[in-house]
Amino acid sequence: MTDKVTTAMVLAAGLGKRMRPLTDVVPKPLVRLKGKPLIDHVLDRLAAGGISRAVVNVHYLPDLIEAHVAKRTVPSIVVSDERDALLDTGGGVVRALPLLGDKPFLIHNSDSVWIDGVGSNIARLIAAFDPDRMDSLMLLANGATSLGYEGRGDFCMDSDGVLLRRDEQRESPFVFTGVSIAHPRLFENAPTGAFSLNKLWDRAIDRRRLYGLRLDGVWMHVGTPQSVEEAERWIERAEGA
Repeated sequence: MTDKVTTAMVLAAGLGKRMRPLTDVVPKPLVRLKGKPLIDHVLDRLAAGGISRAVVNVHYLPDLIEAHVAKRTVPSIVVSDERDALLDTGGGVVRALPLLGDKPFLIHNSDSVWIDGVGSNIARLIAAFDPDRMDSLMLLANGATSLGYEGRGDFCMDSDGVLLRRDEQRESPFVFTGVSIAHPRLFENAPTGAFSLNKLWDRAIDRRRLYGLRLDGVWMHVGTPQSVEEAERWIERAEGA
């Protein structure tokens, strides 16, 4: 077993086109949910789950994100600069690898939002990661009980937690929340330039080294201005319960 995961990569470089017009003036990570920027929801959750250091990548309106995260001390923040080219999820992590170190690390989309059930899902994910068996461990939500999700699911999971892609003709209950833990070996011989993490996950699937963990709580698909309003109403109801 390796040391406990204490570093995270926060993917914050995207253009946020579906969030327009909000993202005409601020990058998506700074769009506010319940008065707090999405990225602060993420960073606060990471800190509460045991993450002490986060690498945040920037591309679109990067100065605004840099100035915002510079105000934080917990977790400590390092910026990975992608001003020269948008590298997609996989390329963005590859560029940041020198900043992430040689131990397993957590990857978190900057717009992934949920309400925890009992305890921290981040802490659960960290505790469940087994580097001897896993190249990556994904946090998965139940699509039927997720807010704002209307797809057919992403993955099928067997009794041991091993993941396969959903067959195109079928539905699956499990939706990727945008949060995972990755071992550095996942990125060995990775493509150069811009590419999606999906390429590396498919490779891990072929080796039966992509695993899943069910989220305890309610996940929210916050991708449009309307979904931000819906998430705020849901959180208000949950807090009033």
